[in-house]
Amino acid sequence: MYYEKKKIVDLLESKNTKMNKKRALFFFLWCLSIFFASQIYSSINGPIKFNKVKNERYTQVINRLKDIRNAQIAHKDVTGFYANNFDSLVSFIDNGIFTLIEKRDSSYLEYNRLYRIDMLKEIEIVDTLGFVSVKDSLFGQNESYKMMAKVPIKGTDSEFSIKADIIDKNGYQVPVFEVKVTKDIVLFDQNKDLLDQENKVISVDGVNGKEIILGSMSEVSTSGNWPTIFDAKNKE
Repeated sequence: MYYEKKKIVDLLESKNTKMNKKRALFFFLWCLSIFFASQIYSSINGPIKFNKVKNERYTQVINRLKDIRNAQIAHKDVTGFYANNFDSLVSFIDNGIFTLIEKRDSSYLEYNRLYRIDMLKEIEIVDTLGFVSVKDSLFGQNESYKMMAKVPIKGTDSEFSIKADIIDKNGYQVPVFEVKVTKDIVLFDQNKDLLDQENKVISVDGVNGKEIILGSMSEVSTSGNWPTIFDAKNKE
């Protein structure tokens, strides 16, 4: 009798053990399926999220670079050269003055001693119409220009790199400038593998290279290295 009871107990324990193993295996497979599902989801959703963040931040950075470009062009128009630091550029916006002029063609008769007759001489007359501050002309009441040195991305205190110089171009001395920031700074908190891929982008629809750049230190240019899609976004 005792042995029969023990046999029954052993059988029940064996069944329980098998049942527990099945449950453990089921739980393991369930966890494994969740893990692989999350990996698949991340592999699909990760690049989508990265591109969304990238485009939003690139738009913010490029909009600020456009403000810098407008300020630099105004600086050159008034002074004849570009600013090589942001303090000078901001000071110029605060204190700079545009002279409003009107050009018109005119002519008059002038006696020519060689031909001994009156000859028509054409000239260009420049009239000064008034003056307007650079700040009012470019930014109005908006004082965001005072922060134009800062990369406008939350979570970073980084600044744009700025340079300016006079270079020789086909025998002419021409002013140039360059403002840039690395993608590593703009996307500092994003997936490193996706960021590494972004730094290697070569595409007509992308921002090529490791930096977002405005202007050039070797060419006469006030353009940026971003595609026209970012200009279209602004117009919308």
